[in-house]
Amino acid sequence: MQKEGYAITTDTTFFNIEYIHNFLTHSYWAENIPIETVQKSINNSLCFGVFHIGRQTLPAGRQVGFARMITDKATFAYLADVFIDEAYRGKGLSKWLMEEIIKHPDLQGLRRIMLATHDAHGLYAQYGFVPLTFADRWMHIHQPDIYKKEP
Repeated sequence: MQKEGYAITTDTTFFNIEYIHNFLTHSYWAENIPIETVQKSINNSLCFGVFHIGRQTLPAGRQVGFARMITDKATFAYLADVFIDEAYRGKGLSKWLMEEIIKHPDLQGLRRIMLATHDAHGLYAQYGFVPLTFADRWMHIHQPDIYKKEP
């Protein structure tokens, strides 16, 4: 998928793991995440990479965004680790990325897609996400400092 000097791919062979790790380890949701955990999460998810390619085609270009869908591809998916590099924001890339994720063939017909966000509710609402209904039915194990623990 290409548009105006950018490309989105699910082919993880193009992904810059060090770049993704660097961004995530400085994020509010995955601070200090080990690179081995990032690699394992990519290996076991449907991932989307955003690249600035200019007038070239992949594999040329610089990775500028990422998203990961954890899914069984039948009933459920959880959207995680979505980001666009700060230097590339304001160009519509996050909207384009969400459009490509939502229409991906492996994500059609799912009963539920979830995500958690601190500050991007407006973006996700444009694609049908709403606050949880019956939140009292949901439970979770949450370990926000798991990557900060000593080995």
